[in-house]
Amino acid sequence: MQSNPKFQEQAMNEQSNLTLDDILTLLPTEDTEARELLRRAYKLAEQIHRGQNRESGEPYIQHPLHVAYLLAEANYKLTMIAAGLLHDILEDTRQQSADALRERLHKEFGEEILTLVEGVTKLDKIEAQAGSDNARYRDVQELESLRKMFIIMAENDLGVIFIKLADRVHNMRTLEGLKNDPERQRRIARETMQIFVPLANRMGIWPWKAELEDTAFRYLNCSTYEHLEQLLEARREEREEHIKTHTRQLREALTAQGINAKIKGRPKHIYSIHRKMRRKNVPFADIYDTEGIRVIVNTDQECYQALGVVHSLWTPVEGEFDDYIAKPKPNGYQSLHTAVRVANNKTFEIQIRTTEMDKAAEQGIAAAHWLYKESNAPISPQMRDYINQLRQSIQDVTRETQDAEEMLEEMQADVFEERVYVFTPKGKVIDLPLKATPIDLAYHVHTDIGNRCRGARVNGRWVPLNYQLQTGDQVEIITSRTSTPNRDWLSEEFGYTQSSRTRQKIRQWFRQQSRDENIMRGRIIIEQEIRRLGLNLTLEDIAALFTKHYQRTEDFLAAVGIGDINNDRIINRIEDHLKRQETLPFEELEVESQEPPTTPEIEAPMNIQGAGALFTRVAHCCNPLPGEEVIGYVTRGRGVTIHRRDCVNVARLEREERERLIELEWGVAKETTFPVQIRITAYDRSRLLHDISTIITNENLDMIKVNTGKRDRYNMLPIFITLEIPNLAKLHRVMAKIRQVHNVNAVERYVKH
Repeated sequence: MQSNPKFQEQAMNEQSNLTLDDILTLLPTEDTEARELLRRAYKLAEQIHRGQNRESGEPYIQHPLHVAYLLAEANYKLTMIAAGLLHDILEDTRQQSADALRERLHKEFGEEILTLVEGVTKLDKIEAQAGSDNARYRDVQELESLRKMFIIMAENDLGVIFIKLADRVHNMRTLEGLKNDPERQRRIARETMQIFVPLANRMGIWPWKAELEDTAFRYLNCSTYEHLEQLLEARREEREEHIKTHTRQLREALTAQGINAKIKGRPKHIYSIHRKMRRKNVPFADIYDTEGIRVIVNTDQECYQALGVVHSLWTPVEGEFDDYIAKPKPNGYQSLHTAVRVANNKTFEIQIRTTEMDKAAEQGIAAAHWLYKESNAPISPQMRDYINQLRQSIQDVTRETQDAEEMLEEMQADVFEERVYVFTPKGKVIDLPLKATPIDLAYHVHTDIGNRCRGARVNGRWVPLNYQLQTGDQVEIITSRTSTPNRDWLSEEFGYTQSSRTRQKIRQWFRQQSRDENIMRGRIIIEQEIRRLGLNLTLEDIAALFTKHYQRTEDFLAAVGIGDINNDRIINRIEDHLKRQETLPFEELEVESQEPPTTPEIEAPMNIQGAGALFTRVAHCCNPLPGEEVIGYVTRGRGVTIHRRDCVNVARLEREERERLIELEWGVAKETTFPVQIRITAYDRSRLLHDISTIITNENLDMIKVNTGKRDRYNMLPIFITLEIPNLAKLHRVMAKIRQVHNVNAVERYVKH
């Protein structure tokens, strides 16, 4: 990244010298013990760091002073502020050994501060290791460093995370000091986006999250950052004048209603603007929160009263209201958000919250346990559960996941992503990852309940075990003494689990079974996949693809049987192997003799997703046009007729020949594909073909041929479908989903041997 004069100016401003008195002014004047503790901590830090400078040239003591100031400003408890002053002394062993410094810390400041300092020191060492490695291994080293950071976070008091976040905020403020090493700047910015931004969000520390996002963004995408900054700056004076006018109007209207409110301008965050522009696919001018104000009132009731005043004063923008008071964000954030339209058709956003909500947003809801004024107050059961669940989530991900890339993905899914909150029949609130299922809930409650889970009722209704829970659902888990985990629960394509904690417990159950049983189970799984996918490979060929981790075939099969190696990894490894061998898995296409005469392959007159190269024609009764919702009717020997979904004839067909209706969509251009025939064996029923074609359409695949054989005396129907398949993984996924269709008995790829 080119060095930016504006960045340099900001970096210099951020390096303004602090003193201990600046921190002490943030503490209660009557707390003499606290002041004395910080004086002693500063004296030791200043002594250890004396004569040491940062890479930017400033005295090193300024860094711990800024970290401690951030913690004191956020009102965190005294031991954390002191640890902020001392957090780097164990790395500076010019005067004393690390062991001697540890002993001195313990003697002069106690166990808690020593533990916090040691935790931050471990994280710092990992950062240094990631930055010093050779460029060839840097990507791998970064991932491994992130993995180690997660492990340390799991092993230590979560207070370490708050200190490390403050440390990262100041390091990002002064990142311009590394202008001679742009690659290192980008590495630190990437790490900030991957770990520290999500952590600040999970903790609910919105100001730190927003600042870290913006600063990292400007080093990762300098041109876009500068462009948005210029757009904001071009309208700054006009925007400030608008805010003054709107603030005055709103204050007068609120006062007239007897509402005493504090109103202030809301900071503009460039990365959030960029993210909204991409998510909504709209230009800068259509983003509502580039201008905004925040209204602080005393009670929840006054929040809604103020909202009524706002909407009576200006016209609300449709679809731009969020009630985070009635439905808080997963990190506990509460506020009312609304966008309104004012004079000259301009828009701006208003946030309305109570004083307590504003403090929680500034300090972080998860930080309540560490607040200075609350250090001796009992923590609420809800907050204790939140903290314990956060620590447990980190521990669960780090305990068994050894692969660094996999751990990062699991951490982002289980710890950093949004959450859902559901209720047990007794009314207890359970915090789960987004898209969690009843199986995730069952294992969250107790491992034994998960192992014996056989069904679930949500809001009184039976649901499939891969049902995605929604916030507010009341969930009852049904168990049976004879039920055991199903290996399909580990398969991503079936969507039975979203939590790494759940998957670890399921694998643990399989691991506890006998080795011979796991080997046998693994052998059956591999042989089934070879047969289903029509692969010209042996079991030993596939085992050889995993010799880096499993030297013996039996060890590989046991890992498959346990669930340590899932189907996706197997299919991806096979796909890579075939590409290296320059052998496509789709070489032949044969139709077995029992297949009835095929429909002629005539190029479709229009691009219809789901019909592929089947002959299609537009129904004259409704003449559908591209963009309208359509449905297909499989004729006898004349391809597929395309109807508008609201066509009167479709209503008749749904009553009389529902099984011949298939899902279609107007399609788009596709990547290179290969024709692959699959054979489905199923008990015939109404809408069977419709249900199968719906899955194919949802997977964005096209059908070239659809034929059915003769029913046998058991009403078993063979169905032959030729699909346009881009790769082996896609074939595996669509076959797995078709196997889940009601009445389907088997799905296999047909290959002539």
